[in-house]
Amino acid sequence: MDWLDRMNAAMDYIESNLADHISYDKIAQLACCSTYHFQRMFPFITGVALSEYIRRRRLTLAAFELQTTDTKVIDIAMKYGYESPDAFTRAFKNLHGVMPVSARDTGVSLKAYPRMTFQISMKGDIEMNYRIVQREAFEMFGVCGEISYEKPFEDVPNFWNKFANEKSGDAINAVLGRPSDANLHAALYDYSDNSNEGFKYMVCYFSPKGLEIPEKFTKIAVPALTWAIFTMPSDINMQEFRRRIWAEWFPTSEYEKVNAPEFEAYYPMGIEMWFPIRKK
Repeated sequence: MDWLDRMNAAMDYIESNLADHISYDKIAQLACCSTYHFQRMFPFITGVALSEYIRRRRLTLAAFELQTTDTKVIDIAMKYGYESPDAFTRAFKNLHGVMPVSARDTGVSLKAYPRMTFQISMKGDIEMNYRIVQREAFEMFGVCGEISYEKPFEDVPNFWNKFANEKSGDAINAVLGRPSDANLHAALYDYSDNSNEGFKYMVCYFSPKGLEIPEKFTKIAVPALTWAIFTMPSDINMQEFRRRIWAEWFPTSEYEKVNAPEFEAYYPMGIEMWFPIRKK
């Protein structure tokens, strides 16, 4: 219940400040976690980035106000954080499919995104296999791309397609002396507290000690940490499984995530997700 209370308090804060400045730091404080942690957690639980949720709620209220009042479009635009009528018009049309002035027409079709709340869901009937592991420091190397908070579920597949088309996997495995089709892993790291940015995603592999890595590859050093490692079959819906880890495992465990890289480890028989953790 404590986790539910904290998350709903964060949603209450957003809702009461839709016509004012919204502090991401304050949201995270109410949820009792870091800003980067909340921005990382939110889309996997809800399926939408935090900034996108706020944008949808503001444009939903703007549409209601256009329909029920005579307030000028420019005043509504300023109220909900848009610096110009043009920016507001573009955002409104992208969401609702019509211009703001058309929202007052009889019979016009608009979209409404309701306030989000968190409730108890009677699930947990599907097991989650995990182990807690302590590991010494290690290094990874590979090919890196930028993933936005706005559309991570589009950016990641697009990055994998680009990676495959450029045969980057062959190049990584060649450095390691492995077959060109040998499985590689992925790292998610370098999260930004800026809502307009995102994080880095790297297809990579462990860097053997003493091996010289060509400069064209990105390298990351991972400190000694404790890991929660979840195992799953390779045909599982990874987005849904991540959602379950954030929404079911973390709130009920004795651990919280720390600001360090996460990993997706791909093997012939399945997948592992590595989350760096510490006791609460």
